[in-house]
Amino acid sequence: MSNTTIALCSLLLMLLCIYAGMHVAITLGVVSFIGVWLIRGDMEIAANLLAQAASDAIASHIFGVVPLFVLTGFLVAYADIGKDAFDVANQLFRRIRGGLGVATVAANAVFAAITGISIASAAVFTRVAVPQMLRFGYQPKFAVGVVAGSSVLGMLIPPSLLMILYAFLSNQSVGDMFTAGIVPGLLLAVAFSVGIVAMCWLKPELVYLNGQHQDIPADSLMSWSEMGLKTIPLALLIGLVLGGIYAGWFTATEAGAVGVLLALLIALVRRKLTLKGFWGVLTETGHVTVSVSFLIICANVYTRMLAMSGTPQALVEWMSMAGFGVVMFMFLYVLIILLLGTIIDSSSIMLIVLPLMLPIAQQFGLNLVWFGVVTVVAVEIGLLTPPFGLSAFVVKSSLDGSVPLSIGDVFRGTAPFTLMMAGVLVILMAFPSLSLVLLK
Repeated sequence: MSNTTIALCSLLLMLLCIYAGMHVAITLGVVSFIGVWLIRGDMEIAANLLAQAASDAIASHIFGVVPLFVLTGFLVAYADIGKDAFDVANQLFRRIRGGLGVATVAANAVFAAITGISIASAAVFTRVAVPQMLRFGYQPKFAVGVVAGSSVLGMLIPPSLLMILYAFLSNQSVGDMFTAGIVPGLLLAVAFSVGIVAMCWLKPELVYLNGQHQDIPADSLMSWSEMGLKTIPLALLIGLVLGGIYAGWFTATEAGAVGVLLALLIALVRRKLTLKGFWGVLTETGHVTVSVSFLIICANVYTRMLAMSGTPQALVEWMSMAGFGVVMFMFLYVLIILLLGTIIDSSSIMLIVLPLMLPIAQQFGLNLVWFGVVTVVAVEIGLLTPPFGLSAFVVKSSLDGSVPLSIGDVFRGTAPFTLMMAGVLVILMAFPSLSLVLLK
């Protein structure tokens, strides 16, 4: 059996194990260990490679960016900043048809600029936005679809955990990846907002129970001073954390530390954080950080196994002989990601596919920052597609029992937003400058 055959068989075995329920990091580590053992014919070499990856993969201070931004996200959720963003956006867009839907998208975009975790956005806005939309006569399926659809902004608008993961896997700058995500993230938010308004005009029965828009009562509106008080913490967090990175005041890791300090101060000033709650936040941050670090370590072993087998080079040669150009490569790459998105989660897709595809992208001379933006958008579509769409499941589990919706209803509600994401993905692939404009 050739080395390339061993590597490709290990890839199929990996997908089967993950689909059967085995943790992706364990799968990556075990299958890569066996692959190296078979390629070199020596178990000791495979064991040494695993040990070396464990010590080398995350032995850099830059990995401190992961726990810092995760901790910031949890503190922000505790401080009710997501609710504040929704309240302000709700009032600003109240007279627009589908205003609550547009407000949810806008609030998710703001929340994404602070946390960078799609699942957190889905959980927060299911509790905040869905009850409000139901109260004002929106279709339940539309309400949950807006929340699940706009939650994907959390992984595109920086700071983004998937952007950080991609940066580590591709040896790109975290700051460059964050900068490249701004315009595509805003483009996606605008596409969602325009799509919602278009649905309200063209197919109002899909949005409203009675087919008509209802204004928010005047007695429930906030004064300008109240709106200002709710906006100040948002502006401070976004301005200091992201502004500090783009202005060159902080590295991404230092900006994460600034975000933690500011989010902690806001939570304490608002008296939202108890000692017990703070311990819970630290514990959850530790769980997420360890999980991500373990994934990166095992992905490092997998990358080395693929390089040892010569599979990426073999694929490049095969594509060259088949006459495949950049367009066909990108089409196949995105198609593979979309198909994998129906059965496994976002980080797993990136960890499995990128070590195989990045060398090919480099051979074609593609800009790896733009390639990363396309990858993240394609991967995020998987959060909305059945049967594995994680955002849809988070929304379903976060719903109050009084909302009688099945998981199928949630997926049907997200369908328009999945199509909008696919349209934005095509635009980003056709016009790379949209992702790179702020890096020039």
